[in-house]
Amino acid sequence: MTTSPKIIVVGSSNTDMVVKTQKLPAPGETVTGGEFLLAAGGKGANQAVAAARLGAKVVFITRIGSDIFGEQAIAGYVKEGINIDWAIRDPNAPTGVALILVDERGENLISVASGANHNLSPDDVKRAESVFQDADRVIVQLETPLDTLQATAEIAKKYGVPLLLDPAPAPQTPLDAGLLSMISCIKPNENEAEKLTGITIGDVSSAQKAADKLLELGVKSAIITLGTQGALVVEKPGTGTLVPAHSVKAVDSTAAGDSFSGALAVAWGGGQTLLDAARFAAKAAAISVTRMGAQPSLPTREEVEKF
Repeated sequence: MTTSPKIIVVGSSNTDMVVKTQKLPAPGETVTGGEFLLAAGGKGANQAVAAARLGAKVVFITRIGSDIFGEQAIAGYVKEGINIDWAIRDPNAPTGVALILVDERGENLISVASGANHNLSPDDVKRAESVFQDADRVIVQLETPLDTLQATAEIAKKYGVPLLLDPAPAPQTPLDAGLLSMISCIKPNENEAEKLTGITIGDVSSAQKAADKLLELGVKSAIITLGTQGALVVEKPGTGTLVPAHSVKAVDSTAAGDSFSGALAVAWGGGQTLLDAARFAAKAAAISVTRMGAQPSLPTREEVEKF
């Protein structure tokens, strides 16, 4: 197994403004006494940083604003050793911002202003086509336009690079069958899997049904993350394997899914089976929930191997 596969991440970059509070407010309620944290975030950026810290060679294709948050984001990616040749500074839109509330159990509420992420275009990805030729895995999410995701999937398919879709935030409309047929692995949580399949998930057997439906819709494999129950890995209909979650004291679950996706791509792209890669990813996700913030919480390879 290679510990430094080449991973391309096409997706979002945000600045996260996090308030940690005793409880999440109800509509119309003000909850005082919280701690404030400003951190780099965005699902695409989190996954890029997660993969880079785990030893991958990462290329990040994204759009950020020509503002102070954009400056800070670029400086952060450079520090992590991420290739930002295809990170575009948008002259007309601000860097994306996420407002995040986290309670003492680590549960969160998130609202996102997409800004420049909304302008990431198929042409932006097509201009970077040459970097796909020797890539091991491509990761995409749903914080950027769907036609950009479609263009990414087509280029990945052209060069035979397996594509991992983290379908977050949950899609409001069903994904196109043509797009689903180009996805090597889809990694939804319970809520996202319900939106994609219409199947309500309450336990492992209903998660299996949802995964089977996703395979029926055209994806090659599915991993449904089930919070504290673990992650169900399904490569053939009717036969899933549950990878148990590790028991840790959670303080902030904000980037747990991104940590899982980045780690999954690194281990899988490095030659591990999808199941073994999911086991590696479960460790990375467990470490991330024990720390505050999105990117500050992402572990290094050494930390995951020691865990």
